[in-house]
Amino acid sequence: MKHIKEGTFARAYLLYGAEDYLKRTYKNKLRDAICGDDDMNFSYYQGKETDLADIADTSRTMPFFAERRLIMIEDSGFFKSSSQEMADIVKNAPDTTFFVFVENEVDKRNRLYKTVNETGYVCEMKTQTQEALMTWAAKLFGASGKKITRNDMSYFIEKAGLDMNTLFNEAQKLISYSGDREVIERQDIDEVIAARPEDRVFDMINAMSAGKTDRVIQLYGDLLALKEPPMKILALIGRQFSQLLAVKDLQKTGAGNSEIAQRLGIRPFFMGRYASGAGHYTEEQLRQALEDCVCAENDVKSGKCEDKYAVELLLIKYSTCKAS
Repeated sequence: MKHIKEGTFARAYLLYGAEDYLKRTYKNKLRDAICGDDDMNFSYYQGKETDLADIADTSRTMPFFAERRLIMIEDSGFFKSSSQEMADIVKNAPDTTFFVFVENEVDKRNRLYKTVNETGYVCEMKTQTQEALMTWAAKLFGASGKKITRNDMSYFIEKAGLDMNTLFNEAQKLISYSGDREVIERQDIDEVIAARPEDRVFDMINAMSAGKTDRVIQLYGDLLALKEPPMKILALIGRQFSQLLAVKDLQKTGAGNSEIAQRLGIRPFFMGRYASGAGHYTEEQLRQALEDCVCAENDVKSGKCEDKYAVELLLIKYSTCKAS
């Protein structure tokens, strides 16, 4: 942002990492700042079949009636494989040519990475912390004249997830849904944001622990209606039982909810649900449930039972067991 504000740019930029929203945002900002909407002096290459000879020719071409030429290269794999030639292209380009590379992963031992790091600017776009995302989302809502309490903002982040693309889209939906109302409320969040599959599965397990067979089957039907494959649902069920067992094991050591959430990667807002859920089952029941998940998977793979009904039988077994 400092380079963009001052209009003084490095020879090359590398934007990489897990957060696609940030990569897209800053590659677009860099393009706007370096060459604007000047298509004659902007070249874009994408994919692993990118022609190095063509890039080399383009890089040596002086900008046409402009101060700068920008070459943007995305998802090339140059930073994972040997790329001496691309490194030489960057080094030998005239001062009027600038490069922006956008990648998911890089090898810091790579020659091109070292070249960009020495002559340009490398920025890793990491998944943001929940606190940072809450601040960012608050600005999104504020720009549209909306307010939201801190607790409801935390709930929004927990329900929508940590992906900034998803958060941005869900925020826009909430802004539209709230209409003329200034405050976005928790009910709005529940109305607009669909529960993620793993959350629906957790609700299923809670309903199973209460012996609510009808509710369990309803939730299972909802997941099938959303085109979730039965084997994926089975894997999520197994994962949730495994998490509950891990929570129970850590509780025995005296670990508190915040420590357990951090160690197991559980979203903090939902840790209370996991702690409560673990109390509904004994260790023996949870271990047996995990074994039954494995058996159900083997029955499907061996052709003994259709996947949809193998999962349904497992759900009914644990619902009726708790009900009795």
